[in-house]
Amino acid sequence: MGEHALLYILFAPFVGALALILVSNRQPLLVRGIAAGSAFVSLIASIFVFYAYDLDKGGFQFVQKFEWSRELGISLHLGVDGIATPLVLASAILLFTGVFVSWHIKDRTKEFYIWLLILAAATIGVFMSLDLFFLYFFYEMSVIPMYLLLGMWGSHTKKYLEMTDPEGLKLRDSVGFILNFGSNSKEYAAMKLVLFLSAFAVVALMGILLIYKYAGLNTFDILVLREQAKLMNIPVLGTTLDKIIWVLIFFGFASIAPLWPLHSWSPVGHAAAPAATSMLHAGVLMKLGHFSIIRVAFEILPDTTREMMPIAAVLCIFSIMYGGFVAFYAKDTKYVIGYSSSSHMGYVFLGMAALNYISLTGAVIYMFAHAMATGMLFAMAGWVYDQTHTRDLPSLGGLSNKMPFISACFIVGCMASIGMPGTVNFIAEIMIIVGSWNKYPLQVIVAVLGIVLTMAYLFKMMRSMFYGPMSQKYSHAHDAVGVVDRLPLLVMITVTVGFGLFPMHLYDVVRSGVNPLIARITQVVPVASHEQDQLNVTREAPESPSKADLTAVPSHLAHVTPHSIRGLE
Repeated sequence: MGEHALLYILFAPFVGALALILVSNRQPLLVRGIAAGSAFVSLIASIFVFYAYDLDKGGFQFVQKFEWSRELGISLHLGVDGIATPLVLASAILLFTGVFVSWHIKDRTKEFYIWLLILAAATIGVFMSLDLFFLYFFYEMSVIPMYLLLGMWGSHTKKYLEMTDPEGLKLRDSVGFILNFGSNSKEYAAMKLVLFLSAFAVVALMGILLIYKYAGLNTFDILVLREQAKLMNIPVLGTTLDKIIWVLIFFGFASIAPLWPLHSWSPVGHAAAPAATSMLHAGVLMKLGHFSIIRVAFEILPDTTREMMPIAAVLCIFSIMYGGFVAFYAKDTKYVIGYSSSSHMGYVFLGMAALNYISLTGAVIYMFAHAMATGMLFAMAGWVYDQTHTRDLPSLGGLSNKMPFISACFIVGCMASIGMPGTVNFIAEIMIIVGSWNKYPLQVIVAVLGIVLTMAYLFKMMRSMFYGPMSQKYSHAHDAVGVVDRLPLLVMITVTVGFGLFPMHLYDVVRSGVNPLIARITQVVPVASHEQDQLNVTREAPESPSKADLTAVPSHLAHVTPHSIRGLE
């Protein structure tokens, strides 16, 4: 596999999608086999990259570059650092498990898997892209399959199905329906998602084009722009160009994160989407916003990032608490998990805003951890819906008698979302809290209260679904008993608990990407890397983040590990 591993990860789903075009829907087993096979290739390659990543070398590795347009300075430039590597792995895991979660879909099976593969490949492409043009290209590509997966294979909410007139006709086109956001159809959810993401993607595109024009380098290459772009102190509209670009990039990408108040499309999309789509939506699609901000704003505009990130520190409070309170009062299982995801993304913004080694490392690990935990919850919510044909919590109950395996896995998923010790979520949350305390104590207090609120609404949902009396109309429901049904949950649980008990490799990989980035932003020391050598940029710097001189990292952080956090000052 070697140096071409990223090409296997990225193009295996695309090849699988192309192969499915040639297969008939009358061969469902072959369709599922091709989808599973292509997802498996991508997963194996991503595992190889994760464990073959050279911690001593650091920087961007497994680099591939293919010139696309010399005149415009566009190249398919792929590479992963310590920040991108775990997110690529998360995408591959959720694609592989999503194929099996969707194993029983019978309506246009081939088309469903084609769009699921394209969606996962698009998210992977964003995490790998070192060229602004292709980063944006893959970012926009993810919107198309989301629209089709929601609109064609999604489901209406309970309130929408109840909206009838005396003749029994659905009031789908009434003004009352349009303004009643609790009564959403799957078409409404799909259109709202597309409009939100496309509109704010244009905002981000304006920032990218301003970088391209005013950098004067005739290139979209992020590695070149981060070293040679000079965008500071150009007066524009009473401020400077770098601040305008930063705001465009931040809010353009923050909508998909989703940061309050740009979040309302996301829970609606979760509620309408089929289970596998919700897994990818919450697990990796929402992370595209955080990652793109890190890759573009943090890398190219480090000084402006240091000055402007308090904006995120303020808005993350509203994300955490608003999402948590709505999740507590929601009565739809997917709305609870969806608003929970929006709330938890506020923790990532808090870790990013604090701008230190511990908080940002925790934020990246949290993105990975949240992908696994929320993937589990959406997979199980989908199973319960398939068995009961309802997501209405008050009408459920007592299902643990019929679904002991699902209920046990649901407990693990809830414990991971809360951040219980023994799960990788715990390590990420405590790093964010400890790393952010000195700079944003108020936000940390809110974040801790948010964890308590998370415990309340997840326990409430778990009790409503699996305990208490069970209605006889659900007596036909059954547990996940086959290998196909249990495999995806076991994979995600293994990853969550495995990295929770043995986190050091994940921590070391992420830290190798975070350390040089924070050094640039905080200006601790000049930073040099393997890519800078290719750009003929000579600076004094430590040989690598993991073996840096103690001057590169503040003395009280130099030997921090997840097991020594309590010793931090």
